[in-house]
Amino acid sequence: MATLVLIAAGSLIGGQGGAAIGALIGQRIDAELFKPKGREGPRLTDLKLQTSSYGSQTPKVFGTMRIAGNVIWSTDLIESRTTTHHKGQPSTTTYSYAASFAVLLSGRAIQGVGRIWADGNLLRGSAGDFKTQTGFRLHLGDEDQAPDPLIASIEGAGLAPAHRGCGYAVFENLQLGDFGNRIPSLTFELIADEGPIGVGAIAAEVAGGAIADAGVTTSLDGFSAYGASVREVAGLLATASGARFVATDEALAMTDAASPVVTVADDGFAGAGDKTGVRRTLTPIERAPRTLSLAYYDAARDYQTGVQNARRPGAGSRDERVDMPAVLSATAAKALAETLLHRAETEREQRTVALSADAAGIAPGTLLAVTGESGRWRVTKAALEAMVTTLTCARVAPPAPLASASPGRALPAPDLVAGTTILHVAELPALGDSPLTSPRLSVMATGTEMGWRRASLLYSLDGGVSWRNGGASAAPAIIGTVAVAPDAAPATLIDRANTIEVELARADIVLADADDAALDHGANLALVGDELLQFGRAQQIDETRWRLSVLWRGRRGTEAAIGTQAAGDRFVVLAADSVATIDLPVSAIGSTVSVLASGIGDSAGPVAADCAILGASVRPPSPAQLRLTTIDGTPTLAWERRSRAGFRWIDGGDVPLVEESEAYRVTIAPLLGSTRDIVLADRACPLTLDETVGGTTIAVRQVGTLGESLPESITLP
Repeated sequence: MATLVLIAAGSLIGGQGGAAIGALIGQRIDAELFKPKGREGPRLTDLKLQTSSYGSQTPKVFGTMRIAGNVIWSTDLIESRTTTHHKGQPSTTTYSYAASFAVLLSGRAIQGVGRIWADGNLLRGSAGDFKTQTGFRLHLGDEDQAPDPLIASIEGAGLAPAHRGCGYAVFENLQLGDFGNRIPSLTFELIADEGPIGVGAIAAEVAGGAIADAGVTTSLDGFSAYGASVREVAGLLATASGARFVATDEALAMTDAASPVVTVADDGFAGAGDKTGVRRTLTPIERAPRTLSLAYYDAARDYQTGVQNARRPGAGSRDERVDMPAVLSATAAKALAETLLHRAETEREQRTVALSADAAGIAPGTLLAVTGESGRWRVTKAALEAMVTTLTCARVAPPAPLASASPGRALPAPDLVAGTTILHVAELPALGDSPLTSPRLSVMATGTEMGWRRASLLYSLDGGVSWRNGGASAAPAIIGTVAVAPDAAPATLIDRANTIEVELARADIVLADADDAALDHGANLALVGDELLQFGRAQQIDETRWRLSVLWRGRRGTEAAIGTQAAGDRFVVLAADSVATIDLPVSAIGSTVSVLASGIGDSAGPVAADCAILGASVRPPSPAQLRLTTIDGTPTLAWERRSRAGFRWIDGGDVPLVEESEAYRVTIAPLLGSTRDIVLADRACPLTLDETVGGTTIAVRQVGTLGESLPESITLP
């Protein structure tokens, strides 16, 4: 700096007087060299717009800020293809995309990263959990940090920069399905320093030692240093803190109103053209801003931009806006806006102070108190002429009145932790009206926390030797466990005697009542153990415990499971959007299918479940209404046929025959004599007299295309 150089030179030549003259000449040179340039300063929105271009300025971040950064490296989109096959239907091929890329965050070392937003929604929560599957590495900017291994493996040894001294993040295989198969616009809660950091310390680091922190008391929670010059950043810091700069022998000292005040007596020496030695000026009030708007970053609103306004009474119509790239509270921003407006009004008053040549060492920025006068003055210019030191001063504004402000209503992005996956698999009867032509596995899943959304599925038909892609799970299902099991009851009547108590997986899950019309349309269908039932009333009795009543039992042919439940059995509400299905080959009947589910929160590994495939999804329901009658004088057992495509029973007539042919297997086991097994095409079986003896048990199964139904039995009285 010219001032410091000429002070030293003047001191060598002329002692103290030469040093004073050198200081004044140097100040004039500095004023010319460092006068403001005619350019527009940075806008606050610059920090939220992610870029990917060469030569983009990277801010130095202090404290904690929300930063977009600059994408400095990226791979092409990584395409994955999944083909699923459905029996009797064309195969379906779906494509998913991922990308790996690096984002430069700060031009100085950092401490860490908190939350990350993608297109305004949380990608990484405050607990460090990611909402979308991705690999993530953070490089803090140590001076000895190594290149990122992914970048080095792709670019080659020696071709990947380490970016030492700069903090940056690397995403590996970020799944892009949630973002329209493109790299989303990311913003980071960047933690560059633990806790608030002093304004003077920021200025000293930005200036590389050319500015010394002389005890500025103001601290900021966060600040982003960027712009055209160090002078511009230092000016913003001075605006935020009310500090000023004073030239010293070592550096430019940054100090604030809490610094010592120099008391002088106006000696009244007349300068050239000034016969009195004292001159006061007052700029017209119209030139001072009447309203001032201060834009800042508000931590209470996820570091979104906030604006606080200050307005003074009186004349004038000038509006002024100050963009402050700092994290402030609403109250602090309001107070700063009031202070800046009050300062602009007060500093309209200027005066000169004439002192002897001994005062030539008083540099611009020094605070003065004039003997016999109230208030303080800040030196803005110093001149030495005819051995008279003339100081031009501006009045220092007293502290502005305390102000309070509200940041406004915050609408933060929900930060829901995913938790681990809860998985249930079952072979269920078809839940729709169309019969299946091959066995089907139903998969229901949810998470232990509210943020769970889905899990990737793999399944194995050979005991885990090989695995196939099962796609993704459906929407989170309502899942819990049986706390109090119901007793047995007939499937032909509404069960008003029994209740079920269930413990749901989370407190945020709720159940609802359903009237008869809704139940008739399939509402509140649940898998309880192995029984499908519906419930008409749900009563919450604890945070996660519910009591279910008005039960429709043994739905869709599962009456054989009525009364088999026990405490701890599964409880799953079956909705169309919460059940994922996997179509299996016919050869899978009689085997066990293994399923793995991997969600974003399953850090310990995939969740496993097994299911025995017994043909429940493709076999017909067992016959109904077994009765002993007489046909043409012959004792006969008769029954009614049921259909796996006729649960709706739309027209009140016979249900459709889904199987290739109608056939029944009848097993007759009398108390005495041998058991007889017969296959019939009719819905009636003639009996011998010996088979009508009391105690005879008769079981009837419908023979389906892909298997036999469960037996329906009767014991003759």
